Amino acid sequence: MKKVLVDKKGRKYLWDKGDLHTSLGIVKERSIKKGRKAKSHLKKEFLIYPASFTDKLRKIKRGPAIMLPKDVGAIIAYTGIDKESVVLDAGVGSGVLSSNLANVVKKVISYEKNKEFLKIAKKNFEFLNQKNISLKEKDIYKKIDEKNLDLITLDLAEPWRVLKSAEKALKEGGFLVCYLPNVTQVIKLVEETKQFHFIKEKIIELIEREWDVEDLKARPKSQIIGHTGFLCFLRRF
Repeated sequence: MKKVLVDKKGRKYLWDKGDLHTSLGIVKERSIKKGRKAKSHLKKEFLIYPASFTDKLRKIKRGPAIMLPKDVGAIIAYTGIDKESVVLDAGVGSGVLSSNLANVVKKVISYEKNKEFLKIAKKNFEFLNQKNISLKEKDIYKKIDEKNLDLITLDLAEPWRVLKSAEKALKEGGFLVCYLPNVTQVIKLVEETKQFHFIKEKIIELIEREWDVEDLKARPKSQIIGHTGFLCFLRRF
C-alpha cells in the first residue's frame, strides 16, 4: 500500500516500498509501516496516512501542460457523469483528465496522436493501476469510432472540426466539453455549433484563491490560480 508522509512544513512524500530518502533524513521502511508517525535518522518527525488516488496523481510523469483540479472538478460536476458512463477524451497529453474521469466512470476511451505523449500517458495509467482506460493512437479530427457516448472532452486547438463526428457519437443529452485557452477559439466554436445539434449550455473560466489560516491569522495567499482555460459545455439534442 502506498502511503504519504508529511513533514512539519507540509511537504508531502509518496512512499511505496523501501526506506524513504528525504532532505530531512532517511525514514526506515519498518517505521513507515508501523504507525501514523515516524522519525528520520535526523530525528525529524513525519505524519503518515494511506495514499489516495489524488496523492498518487500528483506523482505522475508530466509532459505537456495538464488540466488543473478546478477545471476537472467542473467537468465532472456539470456533466453528471457516474459509474455507468462511457466517455471519450481526446488530446490526452499526460493523461490527467483521462485518469480523473476513469476514477469516476465505467470506461474512458483516450485518443492521442502524439507518440511521445502516448508513452507518457500509458506509463501514468499503469502507475495508477487504471484498468478501465482504453488508450488509442488516433487523430480525432479524422474519425470517432465509438457510439452512444455520455461525454466527449476535447483539449484541442480546433474543436469545431470534431462537431460533426461528435454529434453522431454522443447520446441525445450527452455532453461535449471543450477546453480552450483563448476567447477567439471560444467564439469560433460557438459560431460553428449552430450548424449541428448542440445547445450551448455554459461557458466558464474558474479562478482559484487559496487561503493561509493559522491561529487567528487568516489571509489569502499572494499567488492565485488564475486563467488556465475556458470550459465550453455543449449539449447534444
